Amino acid sequence: MSGLPGVGKSTVAEQVSRTTGWPVFSVDPIESGILRSGIPASFETGLAAYVVADVLARENLSLGHSVIVDAVNAVEPGRAMWRSAAHATGARLRILECVCPDVAEHQRRVAVRRRGLVGFETLSWDRVEQVRAEFEPWTEERLVVDTSKEPDWPALIAFVRS
Repeated sequence: MSGLPGVGKSTVAEQVSRTTGWPVFSVDPIESGILRSGIPASFETGLAAYVVADVLARENLSLGHSVIVDAVNAVEPGRAMWRSAAHATGARLRILECVCPDVAEHQRRVAVRRRGLVGFETLSWDRVEQVRAEFEPWTEERLVVDTSKEPDWPALIAFVRS
């Protein structure tokens, strides 16, 4: 999973999980768990959350299970982790990039979003714009999912299973 904060990645990941039975390793709740332990929020806690998701994904992939990783994946170092995990375990990497081209809808979602995760303040539109400015374009095959409308679930599931 990839996409800006508030576009609906977690919602799509949860539906894919319900349909396939695959576990979701979501970076934000992992980081929230790290913060609950008393470690102060920093770049390192965010990095640690990606590393924990990577370890969990690799463990499951090495057992022959498919997994869903739910993260922004805005820049190359994070993306390289998933390529490496797939390569090391012989798994196929399928990328879903969630977008919400309806800016008003995206702003509405950000305004009402309440995730209840320890250590995560309310998401601001300024933060979304900051991530957008840093977001690198994907260079490999991916399925772009427009979350401003109902996804084509059969096609989406067929893509991740292919």
